[in-house]
Amino acid sequence: MGDASVNLNQPATLDDMIRDIERLESIYDNWETEQQAVVKAYRKSVDELHAEAFRRLIRSVKSEPAAVGALKGALSDEIVYAVLRRFGLVKPSLQERVEEALDSVRPMLASHGGDVELVAVKPPNQVDVRFVGACDGCPASMLTFTAGVKKAIEAHCPEITKIEQIKGLAAPTNANGGVQFVSPFAQNHEAGWLEAGTLDDIPEGGIVKMTLDGEDILLSKNGSSVTCFQNACAHLNLPLDGGDVADGILTCPHHGFQYELESGECLTAPEVQLQSHAVRIVNGVVEVRLSR
Repeated sequence: MGDASVNLNQPATLDDMIRDIERLESIYDNWETEQQAVVKAYRKSVDELHAEAFRRLIRSVKSEPAAVGALKGALSDEIVYAVLRRFGLVKPSLQERVEEALDSVRPMLASHGGDVELVAVKPPNQVDVRFVGACDGCPASMLTFTAGVKKAIEAHCPEITKIEQIKGLAAPTNANGGVQFVSPFAQNHEAGWLEAGTLDDIPEGGIVKMTLDGEDILLSKNGSSVTCFQNACAHLNLPLDGGDVADGILTCPHHGFQYELESGECLTAPEVQLQSHAVRIVNGVVEVRLSR
């Protein structure tokens, strides 16, 4: 076959290549279904050929430690990484999976005028995120963080055990009156909200117990932030309303289990937490939507 030569001319950037592909795809999208089917079959065949070639190349050098090291180094090139990722020959990076997790919650956040951004990935087990827009400084942001962002990251990246919310500077405004804050993960429906008194009915830094629609709940207030939890310890489901509250921590009066009132997380047994209910404030009136 003769000597094979390799063209090492500097290629275009990944962004340039992606733009070229997107321009071609915009033309392809306007074709008839039959024409698209032919292109799809052709593209599939070419992709399978390339993927198999890469598999054989990687397999053939695995026995050479120096070659394996060179391949790992090559993965730092964005184009090499993008192509091998497309063919499923390398696993997605931790940062990529975290961004995928955040993308899964961004549509809900955007519907409330907010967003979340990745601040830092700190291997092996920590991620820092920050709310922006309407979610930054919103009194309902803790529910959004625990029920939305944190849950999504834990699902996509089980090795991440510490997720920190970096506080922003801006606070949301409410020019139109009405609903002052509501977490987008607080059961995003208009129906089912029950009045639970006013902000003034909840002692600052304390708790108040009440029954709504047959459910015993606890309301807590810290400044303009209000949280609501089922009045039941995650330990043995015993009532918590007789417990002491100090520095935002509620201590169960029965067996001493402690909970953060801002998030419902248990400090005694981190694997459990209080059952939370959605809260919103409408013109100074506290409304709760029970989680059932």
